[in-house]
Amino acid sequence: MSAADPIYLDYNATAPIRQEVMALVMEIMATVGNASSVHQAGRKARARVDTARQQVADLVGAPAKNVIFTGGGTEADNLALRGFGPRHLIVSGFEHGAILAPALLLDRDATVVAVDRQGRIDLAALEVALAASDGPTLVSLMLANNETGVIQPVAEAADIVHAHDALLHCDAIQGIGKIAVDINELGADLLSISAHKFGGPQGVGALVMREDRTVMAQMVGGGQEMGRRSGTENVAGIAGFGEAARLAGAELEEFAKLAILRDGLEDRLAKIAPAREVIGGDVDRVPNTSCVTMPGVRSDTQVMALDLAGIAVSAGSACSSGKVAASHVLDAMGMDRDEAMNAIRVSLGRDTTSAEIEGFLTAWAEIYRRNSAHTDAA
Repeated sequence: MSAADPIYLDYNATAPIRQEVMALVMEIMATVGNASSVHQAGRKARARVDTARQQVADLVGAPAKNVIFTGGGTEADNLALRGFGPRHLIVSGFEHGAILAPALLLDRDATVVAVDRQGRIDLAALEVALAASDGPTLVSLMLANNETGVIQPVAEAADIVHAHDALLHCDAIQGIGKIAVDINELGADLLSISAHKFGGPQGVGALVMREDRTVMAQMVGGGQEMGRRSGTENVAGIAGFGEAARLAGAELEEFAKLAILRDGLEDRLAKIAPAREVIGGDVDRVPNTSCVTMPGVRSDTQVMALDLAGIAVSAGSACSSGKVAASHVLDAMGMDRDEAMNAIRVSLGRDTTSAEIEGFLTAWAEIYRRNSAHTDAA
């Protein structure tokens, strides 16, 4: 496998923009019109936004009027935590940084709830945390973990949260487009979405509300999004978001078949390295995600070697200023730090082929054998 034949297995970072979406975005970008203008061009732009709003709402079973378009998933997460008044914040230990960073900034006493060894929230600990909160409270719990793919018991958590008169925000960014999501069935009060995770453009997302609520806008000035998020609408990006949502909703059954490729990959890795571990592999996961260790080989070494072979994956650890730190997700799960430093994330997508899986397995096996031989010689 050579760099001339690249293999992209990092769909959880971003999915390639779909051709249908790209065509629509380019068509709209070739026109002019501000969605806040009342003339014909403005009305056409407004119609594009309204259509997309309905498409996004349909994907998650929400009223269109409760969809707030944002500049991406991070902004949607921040709006959820900031937009509903001062509240005590309760989050899980494996949330994305877009939740953990603002939560700890907004509430010094924010409660971080433990997770189990499989990467699921401890519902009993959540109950205790809510019982100890004596004021307005908001709980944030992701739907599917970005590193492991593990699906959280959001509906069960919602019952507990609402029994304590608190709000539940669900960061659904890694679940939307991969599994069926209905905001009403989840019981979430707020839901974050990001277009580029399922074939839409980068830089556009949404916060969806199950019921009408007053939102304290964090972006103010023009009063767009019904006063909930000011700023001239990114009409082309929003329209692309809507089209990607429509397509993703129609293809969920097809996407589910990626579990066959994913499970086959994990089985083959076990034959190459019997001590390999699939993190979260014993519980429900989204069908495209595998977080797997290569015994004795650091994740950064794997990522770089695979990149040289033309294969894109992500590390289960993060590099910063030349220092490698264990993933906070795997740390929250209580995973041994040395083992966590050997984990990578392989995430498949709608265009992934069995031939690409074979290419990855060949390269992974060579890296493992080469590094194992080096370790044995040392």
